[in-house]
Amino acid sequence: MIKLIITDMDGTFLNSRGDYNRALFAEVVAAMAQQGIHFAPCTGKQVDRVEELLGAQSANFWILGDSATRIKHQGRYVYQSLLGNALGQAIIRRLERLPGEHIVIACTAACAAIREEVPDHLKALVRRSYTQVQTVADFGDITADFVKITVYDEQGRCLDLRGQLDEFDDEAYIVASDKQWIDIANAGVHKGTTVARLQQLVGAGRHETLVFGDGLNDIELMECADFSFAMRNGHDETKDAANFITRSNDEDAVMHTILQLLALQRQGS
Repeated sequence: MIKLIITDMDGTFLNSRGDYNRALFAEVVAAMAQQGIHFAPCTGKQVDRVEELLGAQSANFWILGDSATRIKHQGRYVYQSLLGNALGQAIIRRLERLPGEHIVIACTAACAAIREEVPDHLKALVRRSYTQVQTVADFGDITADFVKITVYDEQGRCLDLRGQLDEFDDEAYIVASDKQWIDIANAGVHKGTTVARLQQLVGAGRHETLVFGDGLNDIELMECADFSFAMRNGHDETKDAANFITRSNDEDAVMHTILQLLALQRQGS
């Protein structure tokens, strides 16, 4: 019996325009409520951005935001794991020495910081995932610990960049979710570990958990559930880690799959 449903956002729940079918999602929310199922977006997006996208109803969800470094429910953070400032600054300095035109997004609990000189079109891209954004002249001025550090490379060189950060592997969790994005969090903190914590909070085992994902950072997520679905548009490695493949994010596959499975569950109860 499914008790917990977890979905990645970009490339999975959200379509290629970064949006979703609100009428269909209302059906999904009603079906989950009828069966007492917990719902959890699990994403690299800032928690505030998830709330903005999903509206007031998101207060009832478990939001695993900022690359699953934080869990928010009913208006309060029930879990977060931070990357120490000194380590974060060392990683940022290394990133800024690497060749290329990638940008760094340094996320604290308060906001996502980017350099003032970031081009306007990339600032707009950052705001698709982060509601609270601040520009800085120097990342060294940030004194708070980091929720995470993210790298975006418009030229799609993040898989190569990831290989140049090996020196930090013992101190941080570093993953290239695809060729344009890298996420860096506290050591041992990723979607899999945070989902395991959520499963304890809500009392759901892996045999009672349904997950959806598409990216390389969703591989650990696939390992958390017997009902693990990779998107048709997902990476091959993610598909290999999943127990099932569903349709693409542009076909509202997450929502249709949830409705189909919950209908079967209702009939079997």
